[in-house]
Amino acid sequence: MVVPLEESSQDYVVLKPHDGGIIDLLRLLLFRDIEKSKFVDCPEGIYDAHFKRRWLIFLSIIVQKILNSVNKPLAWFGMALEMWLNLYSDNGNSLGLLMNILKWKVVIPDPKSARYRSNTAFMDNRIQLDKNLIYGDHRYYAAFSVMAAKLAYENAAFVEETVKDHWKMEFLGFYDYWNEYKELATTQAFMLRDKRSDDIDLTVVSFRGTEMFDSDAWSTDFDLSWYEIPNVGKVHGGFMKALGLQKDHGWPKEILHTTSRPEVAYYSIRDKLREIIRENKKAKFIVTGHSLGGALAALFPVILAYHGETELLHSLEGVYTFGQPRVGDDKLAEFMEEQIHLHNVKFARYVYGHDMVPRLPYDDKTLMFKHFGMCVYYDRFYKGKIVKEEPNKNYFEMKWFIPKITNSFMEMVRSFRLRHQYGQEYDEGWFLLMFRTIGLAIPGISAHMPQDYVNCTRVGSLETLLPDADTGSRPSQIISLN
Repeated sequence: MVVPLEESSQDYVVLKPHDGGIIDLLRLLLFRDIEKSKFVDCPEGIYDAHFKRRWLIFLSIIVQKILNSVNKPLAWFGMALEMWLNLYSDNGNSLGLLMNILKWKVVIPDPKSARYRSNTAFMDNRIQLDKNLIYGDHRYYAAFSVMAAKLAYENAAFVEETVKDHWKMEFLGFYDYWNEYKELATTQAFMLRDKRSDDIDLTVVSFRGTEMFDSDAWSTDFDLSWYEIPNVGKVHGGFMKALGLQKDHGWPKEILHTTSRPEVAYYSIRDKLREIIRENKKAKFIVTGHSLGGALAALFPVILAYHGETELLHSLEGVYTFGQPRVGDDKLAEFMEEQIHLHNVKFARYVYGHDMVPRLPYDDKTLMFKHFGMCVYYDRFYKGKIVKEEPNKNYFEMKWFIPKITNSFMEMVRSFRLRHQYGQEYDEGWFLLMFRTIGLAIPGISAHMPQDYVNCTRVGSLETLLPDADTGSRPSQIISLN
């Protein structure tokens, strides 16, 4: 019999921010028996709920409640802003829009059309791949992946046109995947295939990340819920639900597909990859994503390994994430480091500057969240290095507050010279500059946008340690990637 993950796990904590009120919040903060709280579902007597841990859970619930309270107005504001930006652009900016109004010929944007752009695209309108890229060189996968991760924020028509007409590759599909816990299609992904020959056959899976005005997605980033997967480790609950955790069965290896049952991300994408590998044993695939999309990209091979999908793991060329939050504990990190080594998977986790998201949830003695994989860290000068952990690994450490504010200010100053230093495509318009000002009040927000991650892969320099040919782990030499 298949049992729910909550029952098969020895340890789990699920936060339920909508289930209680102010009195329940105070009780959660003051008393250790959190299993009796309306906000927390966990086994009795297992979870050591000392004050600092209760305080962080308390903060998580407060933040989720605030985000939930502004869900609709924030979503409406985001849609209105996006519509206005498209209206302004489609009508030739200020003068063109005024003339079209006077002529009663205003172009009304269609949100489903290939011309319609997201707020993210208005911050960084680059859609072409780096013209200096050569297939197979040391920068190729990262530079390709970050563009695919950025493209995932666009609508299906925009993605399809970009893949087919600009990248000259095969578009496999854009998908809205079901979240059984939220009973909504909250997870978006697309797939493309670069099939140059039987020897060069690469599929890219790109997950959409946290959208700017999507409070549900931001709430997932701040959620501290987790489940324990037996023999794997403790994993962030919100990310697992978005990937396809089954409400009544956890992670069965197979699920029954019916026409009436909405598709979920993990099983649908895995089955599509199985078909591709069955067709061509030499085919490879990479998984990528920015922000929340990076978390899903990181967890996808976790579940493949849990299910013993050896053939797919051997075909996994690499995982490339950008601004990815932490997804599990140290046991999960150890499990995945073993899998990465066993299957020779390239796992690169890119972190830019003081981006707040890779520093969440907390990694300290109170909470157990850890990163795994190679960390590629870039500063505001786009100088990169391989590090075990990004500097200032926990976002709310007060000693980093002034440096983060200073860095945000210097990023604004830098915005005015990027175009002159690197060329027209690096120009930062008024919309991105406006968003960078928010970084002065909430440092780390503007650093999270895809713009800087794209720049890192294009103009950044990287001193990196190459693995020793015999051990696969000891540094053998230092190279500079320009």
